[in-house]
Amino acid sequence: MAKTKTTFFCQSCGYESPKWLGKCPSCNAWNSFAEELVSKADNNKSDWRQDSTKVKVSSPRTLQEIKPATDFRLDAADNELNRVLGGGIVPGSLILIGGEPGIGKSTLMLQVGLKLKNYKVLYISGEESEQQIRMRADRLEDGSENFFVLTETNTKNIFHAVDTVEPDVVIIDSIQTLYSNQLDSASGSIGQVRQCAAELMKFAKETNTPVFLIGHITKDGMLAGPKVLEHMVDTVLQFEGDRHLAYRLLRTTKNRFGSTSEIGIYEMLNSGLREVSNPSEILISQKDGQLSGVTIGATVEGNRPLLIEIQSLVSPASYGTPQRTPTGFDQKRLNMLLAVLEKRCGFRMGTQDVFLNMAGGIRVEDPAIDLAVCISIVSSMEEIPISDKACFAAEVGLGGELRAVNRVDQRISEAEKLGFKEIYISKFNQKSIDLKNTKITVKAFGKLQEVFEDLFG
Repeated sequence: MAKTKTTFFCQSCGYESPKWLGKCPSCNAWNSFAEELVSKADNNKSDWRQDSTKVKVSSPRTLQEIKPATDFRLDAADNELNRVLGGGIVPGSLILIGGEPGIGKSTLMLQVGLKLKNYKVLYISGEESEQQIRMRADRLEDGSENFFVLTETNTKNIFHAVDTVEPDVVIIDSIQTLYSNQLDSASGSIGQVRQCAAELMKFAKETNTPVFLIGHITKDGMLAGPKVLEHMVDTVLQFEGDRHLAYRLLRTTKNRFGSTSEIGIYEMLNSGLREVSNPSEILISQKDGQLSGVTIGATVEGNRPLLIEIQSLVSPASYGTPQRTPTGFDQKRLNMLLAVLEKRCGFRMGTQDVFLNMAGGIRVEDPAIDLAVCISIVSSMEEIPISDKACFAAEVGLGGELRAVNRVDQRISEAEKLGFKEIYISKFNQKSIDLKNTKITVKAFGKLQEVFEDLFG
């Protein structure tokens, strides 16, 4: 019988030590040592298959010998989750969902599990009791006869239950609460998180069962645990949003089976999370009359075009150094656009405080909203409101020129669908679009100064 042996490795440089050290003698990193398993003990082995005949034995095969999957993805019965995952749940995939405490990770996964009525779902919770899960399920007003609940944190007991139930989908809430008998460290430590994730990954790949892992995040917004956890899983989803606002964003940061630029939008209600099929309507606020400093920008997230409201407030600086405060927009890009407005267009921005906000709590990195940001800032500075039937989609260069953006036809069709009368784009996009069947007025310009002359005269 093999004896259990553990050692300690530095997570920064890989230095090995027989005992825990506060400071690594190799790279001088502090608190970087984590316990890892070297040899396994037979009596503590977390074997999720009691019958050895069921263990899948792999052998090398050519691509021509491998049969393509007929039913490659499972329908999650959630359009937003399907979009983020790239079309559905891939069998055998390991999916990690992270987010701040109280953002709704457990509610989302419980809701998804209850919607999968045609599949057998095992929901494993290490943070809540069975009665608490039942209370939350009653609040969601949804139920399924194929939904099983297990409150357990030991991976050995979990695999015994999995062998009994034989689920089609497994949900773990959360990976930081699990522990394996193969390590003596406490649950939530780096070694335990990596060991438990490795056992779950082996189970998912050998049984072709998708596994969802709910993960905690640190105060810096990073997923708690070793960085190798994100490398092990197939998909990493980030559930984000302000807890004080109703809307949540499910964003993909890694996806081996789809795009990493897709987002899903939900609205938090008393009865659970509601899918938002048309996010442009919630990102454009309802207001009485026209206000200065408010414009509409056309952006694209993944395959989905969005129209978002951009709000600016420009006022004389009270102190020597003017403030530049963006919310949901890159600070350096805002400074660049302000420099373009001053150098190329003649606006004195050096003595003005500038506050910029993306309505709805969304963060935008698409350069196509540069034109909308510039128009919003000038509108607030000159106290001239912009028509709420006009939107903008163009990138602004350092020379004050309007650069072309990708997929401008989708942006135009989205603006037309929401009732906008005109859209401002770069003239270099005209060659790639067909305007025969469009009812919206498309205005194309080559320089930022030309747009100002058309809007402000």
